[in-house]
Amino acid sequence: MNKMLGLFAGVALGALIAVPAAAQPAVGGSGGAPASLLGVFNNWSAFQTGSGSSLTCYALSKPRAVRPKGAKRGDIYLMVSTWPARKVRAETQVVLGYPGNEKGAASLGIGGSKFNFFIRNTGGQASAWLDKLDENARMIDAMKAGVSAVATGISQRGTRTTDTYSLSGFNDALAKIQSSCPI
Repeated sequence: MNKMLGLFAGVALGALIAVPAAAQPAVGGSGGAPASLLGVFNNWSAFQTGSGSSLTCYALSKPRAVRPKGAKRGDIYLMVSTWPARKVRAETQVVLGYPGNEKGAASLGIGGSKFNFFIRNTGGQASAWLDKLDENARMIDAMKAGVSAVATGISQRGTRTTDTYSLSGFNDALAKIQSSCPI
């Protein structure tokens, strides 16, 4: 059930992640309406899209370092989303930028904590969501207190990737999306 909730939310949100962190997404959750930039907070940007039952707010960041260098990849993000109508707060998604190995695992390391994710492909790109939703609050707390987050994943070809994100600005971006999309 937890995996299905993450998959459902991720598929719906997949259209929102096709742009750089500082740019305004061209596709939103309200029938194609663009998302509104709520603010840029160091390495994180906050957005809002839709209205009523489709209201969604999200914060995202692009990695500061990627490995292996030179690997052919699409958009790569670490994103946290809030969906008030669904009572979903601060759901974390890692967008890997390639078709992923759905039988493989992904992870997000923050300080001394490691969180396991499952991988799903949508439209030729893989995203990863937290395996155990009951760990979400602990992971968000780790992100609030952390300096960086390291995401790992495995492509369909077996290539292991490692992306390092700065958490500078995460707290302000999270506060902005929570105040703009209260639950």
